Amino acid sequence: PASESVMAAASEADTIRRLEELVARLYRFRDAYFETHGVEHAARKPQDVAEEMESTLKELEGAEGCTKHKAPYLMLKGKVLNVRADYSPQAEEALSRAVKLDPGLVEAWNQLGEVYWKKGDIATARTCFSGALNHCRNKVSLRHLSMVLRQLSCQDPEERARNVANSITHAKEAVQMDVQDGTSWYILGNAYLSLFFSSGQSPRISQQALSAYARAEKADTTAACNPDLHFNRATLYKYEESYQEALEGFSRASLLDPAWPEPKLREQQLMDFLERLTGHLQNKGKVKGKKLQSMLGSLQPSLLGPCGDGRYQDPSGHKVVLQQRPLSALKPGVNTGVVVLGRVVFSLTTEEKIPFTFGLVDVEGSCFAVMVYNMVETWGVLIGDSVAIPEPHLKQHQIHREKTFSFSSLRVESPLLLIVNGKTQEPGCQASATVVYSPQSE
Repeated sequence: PASESVMAAASEADTIRRLEELVARLYRFRDAYFETHGVEHAARKPQDVAEEMESTLKELEGAEGCTKHKAPYLMLKGKVLNVRADYSPQAEEALSRAVKLDPGLVEAWNQLGEVYWKKGDIATARTCFSGALNHCRNKVSLRHLSMVLRQLSCQDPEERARNVANSITHAKEAVQMDVQDGTSWYILGNAYLSLFFSSGQSPRISQQALSAYARAEKADTTAACNPDLHFNRATLYKYEESYQEALEGFSRASLLDPAWPEPKLREQQLMDFLERLTGHLQNKGKVKGKKLQSMLGSLQPSLLGPCGDGRYQDPSGHKVVLQQRPLSALKPGVNTGVVVLGRVVFSLTTEEKIPFTFGLVDVEGSCFAVMVYNMVETWGVLIGDSVAIPEPHLKQHQIHREKTFSFSSLRVESPLLLIVNGKTQEPGCQASATVVYSPQSE
C-alpha cells in the first residue's frame, strides 16, 4: 500500500505538470496573440481569449488522476479564470482557497493580488503581493507591488512621493532579476512616468522612462504589442512636444485595442490642437493690420523689466547680460544670453490645461507659439500683453500625418521665467509639482 500511495503521488504530480502546460499555453495564446493574428483582428482578441479560456477550463475540470480540492489544482483553475482583463469572482474563490490550503504558494498569492487589483481593492492586492515576497523574492510580485504603490490613494504629498520612489525601487529590482523580461521594463517605464509627472517634469526622468519603454519593446513581442505601453509613451511624447511620435503612439495603441476609446480620442484632440494652433499662427490670431501695428509700435525696452537692465539671473543664479534679438534670429535649442519681446495675439487651452499656449508676435511680424508648463490653472496672459522671454528654448516642428503641420514654438518650463507687461510673475503662479496624469491600466 505504501508503494501505491507513492505511485499515486507521482501520477498526480505528472497530471499537475500536464495541466500547468495547458495553462501556460492559454497565457501564451493571450500574450503572443499578435504573433499569430494580424493587428486587423485586434477587436476579436477578447472573444478569442474567452473561448480559449472556456476550452482550457473544460480540460482542467475533466482531468483525471488529481485531487481537485488541493492547492495546486485550485491555483491553476484560478489562474485560468483570471486570464481575462476583467474581475472574476470565481477566480477569487479558487485562489483564496488555494492560499488557505498552502500559504507558501507564491504564484497563487500573485494571481489573487491581480484579482483584487481588477476588483479595485488596491489595499488587499498590496497585502497579497507583499505576502508573496515574504515567501520568496520574485519579479512578478515586485512588478505588481510597484504598480500598487503608485495607485494607493493618499492625501499626504510626502507619502505619495515615498510611494513613487519605492515603486521605482521595486520595478528596478524586478528588472535586475531578469533583464530579458519586457513586462518588467514596461512597469519600470511607468514608474518613471509617475515620477516625471509628480516631481516637476525633469527631462532626465522622461529620458529614463523612454529608455525603459524602448528596452521593453526590444525584450519581447508581448511588451511591444501592449497598447498601454504605446499610450503611456505617447502621453510623455506629447508633453515633450514630440508631436509626430505622440500621434503615432496613440494611433498604435488604438490599433492594438480598438475597443478602448481613449487613444483615438487623445489622437483626435492632439490633431485638433495642432490644427487650431497652426491656423492661429498663420492669421496672427486674427489681429488686423492697424491694431497689430499699434501693438508692436509700443514695444518699449522698458517692457523687458529685469531682462533689460542687467538684473537677470539664469537658473543657476549667475547674472547674465541679455541681448534683445528678433524671433527670426533664434536657433533651435536654448538661446543663451538672448531675450525676445513681443505681444500676445491669441491663447489656446487644451483639455489637460497644460501647457498654456499663446501666440507671440515681435516687431518684425514673426509669430511663434509659446508653451508654458508648471503653471497654476488661474494663470494666463491676455491678448495685447507684452511678454519678454529670457534665454528662449526654440523647437521647430515638422509633423506629417493626414495633414502636414510646420511651426516654431518656445518652451517655457515655468511662468516665473516670463516678464509680462514689464513685470516679473508672482511665485504663486507656479504650480507645485502635481500628477496631472497617471499611467493607464498596466
